[in-house]
Amino acid sequence: MSATEITVIGNVVNAPTRNRTQNGSVTNFRMAATERRFDSATQDWVDGHSFFVDVECWGELGGNVSHSISKGDPVVVVGNIRTHEWESEQGRRSRPQVKAEAVAPNLARGVAEFRRTPRTAPAVADGATDTSEVPAVTGDGFLGGRDYEEAEQAFNEVTGGLPAEPVHA
Repeated sequence: MSATEITVIGNVVNAPTRNRTQNGSVTNFRMAATERRFDSATQDWVDGHSFFVDVECWGELGGNVSHSISKGDPVVVVGNIRTHEWESEQGRRSRPQVKAEAVAPNLARGVAEFRRTPRTAPAVADGATDTSEVPAVTGDGFLGGRDYEEAEQAFNEVTGGLPAEPVHA
């Protein structure tokens, strides 16, 4: 059976909460995706229907979400949608829920500053002595290598001295 993948673009409607469970840690939040349409009668954009969905983020994703996302933030969530069902005094209840694979700020609505989470260098296989393929962890917690060298130096090496292009605003 395959999962139903979905991408939801909307706003976080409550503060993300992080909980530890016997299966690991999970961060949950609710988001709303509201359709917008142009009303030709008023010559203005108006809100349409809203789709509310609960989002659950497990493991490292959940930790990063709990440190990065707040109520009101515009986000893009990619994951697998399912129906969460339970019994209540009013009878059988259900609501949609997304198990997130990725959560990101919606850069169409603002800017963000990205920082990689610090990681330790991968271990060298037992008995191996060559560590040249293992990237070194720099003082700022990033893995060393071509992608983490000084930006100007790495850019110049890649472009080979091409003229700079004007910035388009």
